[in-house]
Formats: sequence, C-alpha cells, structure tokens
Amino acid sequence: MYSPPTIRTKFLIISDTHGRDSSLQHLSTERADVAIHCGDLTTDSTLAEFRSSIALLSSLNAPLKLVIAGNHDFTLDTPAFQRKLAKARLPLDKALVGEKYGDFGYARSLFEDETDNGIIFLDQGTHHFALANGASLTVYASPYTPCSFPGKRGFEYSRLHGHNFEFEHVDVAITHGPPKGIMDYTLNRERAGCPRLFAAVRRAKPRMHCFGHIHEQWGAKLVTWKKGSPTRKPCYFGDVDYENTFVIERRLNLQGEEESVQGRFYRTSHCTGDRRPLKWEEQTLFVNAAVGGINEEIQPAWLVEIELFKAF
Repeated sequence: MYSPPTIRTKFLIISDTHGRDSSLQHLSTERADVAIHCGDLTTDSTLAEFRSSIALLSSLNAPLKLVIAGNHDFTLDTPAFQRKLAKARLPLDKALVGEKYGDFGYARSLFEDETDNGIIFLDQGTHHFALANGASLTVYASPYTPCSFPGKRGFEYSRLHGHNFEFEHVDVAITHGPPKGIMDYTLNRERAGCPRLFAAVRRAKPRMHCFGHIHEQWGAKLVTWKKGSPTRKPCYFGDVDYENTFVIERRLNLQGEEESVQGRFYRTSHCTGDRRPLKWEEQTLFVNAAVGGINEEIQPAWLVEIELFKAF
C-alpha cells in the first residue's frame, strides 16, 4: 500500500506560564518547528501579563507559535469579561479598569499584532498550516474547561451540561484542560478532566493531544487504543489498551529535584527508528505541559518529535 512521505517535526510545548517571562528565558535556547502554548498565559488576565507572555512567545526559536487561551485569561473571553464587570460589588473606575485590563477585545488585539513574529492565536476549531520544514499540520484547538460553578473565569462550561468538542482528521489537538482519565488527577485525587473531550479524542485519534491546566499532573503518556470502534460512551477504562500504553514521564519522578528541574527540557521522540514510534490511528501521545508547578517551581518544557505528512 502507498504510504505518503512523512517529515520529522519538532514541537516545543508549554502551558500555564501565568505571565512569567524572565524565569523562562531558557526556552529560547531550543530550536523547534512549532511552538505550542496550551493556555493560562496569565494569572489575572492583566495587560502587563499578556505583554510578558507575548515577549516570551516572540523569543521562542520557532517559525510558528500556536497559542490558545486558558481559564485565567478571562479578558480574551469577552462575555466572561462583561459578566465579571457587571457582578463587581463596588463601583468601578472605568479608567483604571481600562488601564489594567483594556477594553473588550483589546487583549486579543495584542496577539493579532504579532503575526509577523509567528504568533497565531487560535479560537476553538480546526486549523491548517503548511510548515517551514515542508510538513502539513492540522490542529484542533479549544480553550474550554469544565467547572462545577462556571462564570468566575474565562472559557468555562458546566460539568453538568458539557461542551461540544467534536473534530476529526487532525494531527494535533490543543486544549487547555485534559480529557477525563489522562493526567487529570488534582491534589484532592479528583478527576478534573472532561469525558466529552476524551470521547472526541478517542474518535479522532490524533497523533498528539497537548494540554495543561492541572499543574500537578505534568507528564506524558503514549496511549494505545483498543482495536475496533469506540465504546458507546468512550472512557479510559473501556477504550485504552493498558498493556501497550506507556508512561513517558510524570511529575512524581521530578519530586525532590526542584533545583535541577528549573531550566530543563524533557525530550521525547516517537518517529520511525525510535524506541517507540507512534503508530498513526492506533496511538495518541498525550502531553500535560504545565510549566508552572504547584509550589512555584518551573517544570520542564516538552520537546516532542513526531512525523507529519509532507505538504503537497
């Protein structure tokens, strides 16, 4: 059977930088074909934090930098920003609000002015790119995360009602939150991931799914899907082939290494000839790329190599 030619492609993946700039300057030392930021560019969604994040993104040594928002980036979600202002208990000084947060849509415009630096801000949906290395990249992006009481931050939806994440035929899924069952345990040992997101990823089986949000679950896992059609309600226990699923790395193994962790990258490659080459339509590499740790430590950024089809 004919197999389209593929190109080895290197990704630098980060998330949850929360306005950090100076402590992440080492990220610019590594060359990548694509850089991905999985959201929470800020802590309080201030313009100062966005400008720091843009400075960090601009410094990255990659011709294409794909960015989504996270729940902390509420001014990028105009309806959420409007609701927060409407619910303010004290009268607001519009001039001070404008100085700190900008008008509706202003924070978004900061990213739109940076396309010459390779920065592309992605709304929810499917996006296509022809890369400088000659590969074709199709990604699905979504900033939305579940919440028991949505409305406090941005891009939140009710766990009860869920959210539509349906997509197909993509190489990489980029979301802020994790799918349920995969690197989504909180410190309280609760699953914070979304079952509908898991179901969408199971059906689409992208080569890679990267996210953040759950800082304490930094890590990566190469998941092998069970053969055949997805279960009626796809879930980790019903749709994953455990015997052929491998943990690449997890935060637990970094504990006690806080001093040496800072400034590090974690590298993994899943191309032809590697120890565990990624099997297209049989496996998905999941990456939790939360750079900010739970104790303010800096967790390693991910450098991931996978193969993409050549662009024609």
